[in-house]
Amino acid sequence: MSIRLAVVDGHPLTRYGLTGLVAEHDDIEIVAEWGSMAAARAIAEVRPTVVTIDVDLPDGDGLRLAREFRDRDPDLGIVVLTSSARDDILFRALDSGVSAFVSKMAPMTEVLGAIRHASVAATSFTATGLLHALARKRDTETRFALSPREREVLLLLRDGLSVPAIARSTYVSPSTAKTYVARLYEKLGANNRAQALMTALRHGLIHNEEMPAVI
Repeated sequence: MSIRLAVVDGHPLTRYGLTGLVAEHDDIEIVAEWGSMAAARAIAEVRPTVVTIDVDLPDGDGLRLAREFRDRDPDLGIVVLTSSARDDILFRALDSGVSAFVSKMAPMTEVLGAIRHASVAATSFTATGLLHALARKRDTETRFALSPREREVLLLLRDGLSVPAIARSTYVSPSTAKTYVARLYEKLGANNRAQALMTALRHGLIHNEEMPAVI
């Protein structure tokens, strides 16, 4: 039985390339192509066994679409394709419940392997370089050594909360909240919120899907 593949990508050239690649293999057939999140929500009409999703779609976040698909169908194979294989994107993909994470620059055999893996092991995550990414994450956590409270404050800063609002959210006094923020800045080598968030983002301590537009 052939793999029924749907492609979600905002770039026509990428969709064309995947279609051409799949055409050379009898075990995979393209059943749908969509260029946006909105269009891809018609997925129930074509019932693919595997879907490939670009991280950056014209009308939204491909990983949010992947999470939506996973919540709807635990047996759907989901392959995330990305132009940026940054560690933070890889870990977001892992958290989204996808089956595979593949760079668009990967060899064709790797892309095909990810599609085939997803068709038989939808809930088993695979990604080239995962072990190295995990090692880098451990090194980062050791390097910055944030306490649970400091991690909480970092997320509140990411969400745009002021120091008084952080104090209310964490049930501490404003002076204590200010101390937490100061300690966090010191550990991140930052002088202000923007520098702290950029450092945290760069090292994978936070993800950018919920970063405020202006910080």
